[in-house]
Amino acid sequence: QVQLVESGGGLVQAGGSLRLSCAASGRAFSTYAMAWFRQAPGKEREFVAAISYSGGGTYYADSVEGRFTISRDNGKNMVYLQMNSLNPEDTAVYNCAARRSRVPSTRRDEYTYWGQGTQVTVSS
Repeated sequence: QVQLVESGGGLVQAGGSLRLSCAASGRAFSTYAMAWFRQAPGKEREFVAAISYSGGGTYYADSVEGRFTISRDNGKNMVYLQMNSLNPEDTAVYNCAARRSRVPSTRRDEYTYWGQGTQVTVSS
């Protein structure tokens, strides 16, 4: 069992940066692939970024490639999402998710554990 708690969201102007954090409980964390998803009002939840259990492999949605960076610290049971060059289209609730596999996926239905989410709002 893994519990996830996100933090770091907030209001930022276009062009600004935010760093999201996800704190995980449970000894199995270091064996799980992790991901960030987001859901904007009136839209489906969409994949943002994912990272393998070791941190050696990372994957990004085309819309955030080159602007966002996902990372993890297995010693601290933490996952991060550094978001730069934010624009209003990035406004959403961002959720951290854990997959019971060492290999990440872009499919939300392949993730078992989810955090409650943190709101990111980018003003123009």
